[in-house]
Amino acid sequence: MNTKATLKDYVLLHMGILVLALGTVSAKHAASFDMLSLPFVLFYGLDLLALGIYAIVWQQVLKHVPLSTAFYNKSVTIVWGLFTGAIFFGEAITLTKVLGAVIVIAGVILVVSADE
Repeated sequence: MNTKATLKDYVLLHMGILVLALGTVSAKHAASFDMLSLPFVLFYGLDLLALGIYAIVWQQVLKHVPLSTAFYNKSVTIVWGLFTGAIFFGEAITLTKVLGAVIVIAGVILVVSADE
């Protein structure tokens, strides 16, 4: 069932991973409110919506990208988390974090290129 993955497939995969990372931003916002308060329910609902969108995108990606390649690419969630943490929560992007992200991306590139 897997055909050769195209650039479009990888872009869709990473857009899904970005949606997943943004869902975690919403979940972190929800945690700052009292449980079952309106803001908590809204932010938690956004998190669930993001998970639903991600699940649909993930299933569509798996039609074209081998499962092992898709899972290796999920490691890039760490990089998206680095950016979303800085943008939404003012978290520092340190040299150590950047080096870690570079190592993750290099590992993904090595593993995915070995699959092809």
